[in-house]
Amino acid sequence: MSEGADARMSADAFLEWDLTAPDHRHELVDGVPRAMTGANQRHDQVVVNVLVALGARLRGGPCRPFTADVAVRIPNGDVRRPDVGVRCGPDDERAAFAVPRMVVEVLSRSTQSVDRARELEEYKSVSGLDHILLIDPETPEVMLWTRDPSGAWGHAVMSGPEATLPLPALAAALRLADIYDGLAFRRPPRLVADQE
Repeated sequence: MSEGADARMSADAFLEWDLTAPDHRHELVDGVPRAMTGANQRHDQVVVNVLVALGARLRGGPCRPFTADVAVRIPNGDVRRPDVGVRCGPDDERAAFAVPRMVVEVLSRSTQSVDRARELEEYKSVSGLDHILLIDPETPEVMLWTRDPSGAWGHAVMSGPEATLPLPALAAALRLADIYDGLAFRRPPRLVADQE
């Protein structure tokens, strides 16, 4: 099935179809499968860093990270594939989807407006999801959304390698230094006064 096909799919039909799709991974948006775009090495390094750091912090506990190979069902019928997710408790390990406690999206130029708007609101509607992390791969800055016990969402922007993200729903924390491990950043231009 190609992008733009007229037939609409349910989330169940999509998940069954996507397991045997001949090309690459898809998301389901408004009932239509959408092929996911590839990523550059920088984006991929951030994803790997997050997986490694979360895996180390969650080892031995009830929560485990997962990759974009596992889907997240959205209450509106869409199916998303966050770059990284965390699920907690017993799960059907043969299921094509997970019920996440945390999702992580690494922003890219091609998907940044969708990640920051529509997908963010969709993720906020997922019951049991407590943390949404948006990561800028070009500068050491992240936005962390956290649901409080009343169900309200609050967010914080954190920057610099010394910053630490509190993840109370996972009884863990994540350092920006670990997220950006091995990556170099361009220095911002300096303003210099004219010399006469």
